[in-house]
This record gives sequence, structure tokens and C-alpha cells, in this order.
Amino acid sequence: MDPTDIAWDLLVSGPADARQTVLLLPGGLNRARSYTELMAEPALAGTRLVAGTLPGHCGTEPPRDFAIGTAARHAARLAEDQACDVVVGFSMGATVALEMAATGAFTGPTVLLGISLSPADEPTFFRAVCRLGDVLGPLPAAALLKLMGPASKGMRVSPERRAEVLSDLRSNDPRVVRRIFRDYLDCLGAHARPAARLCAAGVPVWVVHAEKGDGGLTADERRTLETCASVVTIPGTSYFLPMEEPRRIAEIVVDALAAAGPPR
Repeated sequence: MDPTDIAWDLLVSGPADARQTVLLLPGGLNRARSYTELMAEPALAGTRLVAGTLPGHCGTEPPRDFAIGTAARHAARLAEDQACDVVVGFSMGATVALEMAATGAFTGPTVLLGISLSPADEPTFFRAVCRLGDVLGPLPAAALLKLMGPASKGMRVSPERRAEVLSDLRSNDPRVVRRIFRDYLDCLGAHARPAARLCAAGVPVWVVHAEKGDGGLTADERRTLETCASVVTIPGTSYFLPMEEPRRIAEIVVDALAAAGPPR
């Protein structure tokens, strides 16, 4: 499928004539507006920010191919079309951003928030939901979507914002979610040394996690990344870094923009 066939659901902020642009890729099952808090940060007021819902997520038109590699090619084309200097991805969006960097589809500074590099980085229950879908079809995904309400009660956002996030999550079709999860987990298991693969890309990289909540890295992955990337651990618990820690993430994005070189 040609990337030009993707009708991106975009949210854009910042001056139209800004000298630098950042592409923001949301987490799985989240809309572009999951970056609302980050896009409102004063430190990024002079930067053009383009957030794009991943194809097939939140009721957007499903692609023919749900592979992360295909999503990365779509996103790389979007980054090119939007003249992006930096790519930021959260969770599944970070996996797409990693693939863009690792394949050379995007060669600029890359910020990976809450990323999992291998199946071991994901919770056991999530891996079980993904694999049960092979037997039970969309039922495990539907059950997971229903659990989003109780699981989101600890979000450090207003009740109104939490309701908006839940509405976006529940707009996902369980049949599509099953395919999204299956191909995502397949991608995490596709490479024996994913951290080394990222290092080999040779681009400036920031890998950011909270102390608790948003997954993590194996000890070997962390040691490898510390040789080639800026590995940042934000104190406390966070499940939605762009929403709950926007000021700290904005600071990292500013660093990435500086690493991109002179503005265009």
C-alpha cells in the first residue's frame, strides 16, 4: 500500500512558519490529542508540532497491513511531507519511531517515551491478551478495552481529560485492536538484540521511562542503550508520560531540537 493512501488524523499547533517541526506519534489506541498537554508547553510555543493518530487506531481507517514496519514507512512519509526535524513517539508510537530510525527512514533526533524493546518489557497479562486473540478472536481485546476505565483512575489529569482519554480508547474496534496487538507483539520479538539495532542507527536518541507504570527495559537493554543514547528515568509513577509529565518531556524535546542542528 502506498503511504500516500493514508488519510492521517492530524492535530497541529505552533506557528505555520516555525523554523523547526516535530512529529508526535501517540501510543496504541490513542488519538493525536493525547499530546494536548505537551503541545501546550511554553517551551515549545515557537515550534510547529504535528501529532498523528496511528492508522487504524481510535476508529480511523484501518490500513491493509498492520505491521509496525509498514506503519513506520507511513510515518516516515508523513515526517517528510511535514518537513519534520524530530520524531517523538510514546509506547507503540515509540516502537514505530524506533523502526523509522533503525531502517534509516528517518535520520533525525528521535525521542522514545515509555518504549518496549522486547516482549519481556511488556506485562505478562498484555502478552496473554495478544496471544489469546489467536484463539478467541476479538474477545480478549474487547475485555481489555472494558478494563480501561478502572485502570485509568490513577491518571494525573482532570476528570474531564480522563473522560476524553477513555472515550478515545473505547472508540477502538476490538477486531482491529486484535490485529494491532498481534503485529505489535510480533515486532517486539523480531530482533534478537533490539537495543543494539537502535544503537546501530547512529541517530541522536532519547529513551525515557517513568520509574514505574509505563513498562521498562531489561538490564541488558539498558546497558546497551547507555552506550549510545540518553537514557532518562523520570521519578514516580506514570502510565501516560506525554499527559502526566509534559514539562519534563518538553525539555527533552528542546534538547532533541538542538541536536537537529540549525533550524531550516
